[in-house]
Amino acid sequence: MFRINRLTDYAVVLLLDMARAGQVRAAHQIAADTGIPVPTVAKVMKALVRAGLVRSTRGSSGGYILARSADSIAVADMIEALEGPIALTACVHDADETCDREGFCPMSGHWNRVNAAVRQALTGITLAEMASRPARPAWLAPPATDTDGAFGCAPRVGSGPALA
Repeated sequence: MFRINRLTDYAVVLLLDMARAGQVRAAHQIAADTGIPVPTVAKVMKALVRAGLVRSTRGSSGGYILARSADSIAVADMIEALEGPIALTACVHDADETCDREGFCPMSGHWNRVNAAVRQALTGITLAEMASRPARPAWLAPPATDTDGAFGCAPRVGSGPALA
């Protein structure tokens, strides 16, 4: 299964939040707005700054802002910022590691096409496109509260009419 790691998932959440906010914000404000702990925000931001996706500014009004427009940041850029080159396997022609089966593997050379197709698909989706969609589908609306402030659909024990 092709799966991004948790820090990459957080990076996407942070970048979406930054694209929607459109202004310089401190790490603690971004953490408060996204629900991601401040140390994790700081760690992910460091990687995003290094990758050139985010710019940091110092000072009393400092913080983080996108370094490029949201329509020039692709999902592939977000993933590569934290995980490196997109590849489903290490079996690619420019990989640092070599495979001991490379000489007789029937897939030799074919994974490059697969990896390129995956990368092309991820390059075709931008941060701007993702940010333009609602943060949460309508069917996932926040849970309703009953009169005593409890969340969820089921009433609290002892509240509401008794069943006969």
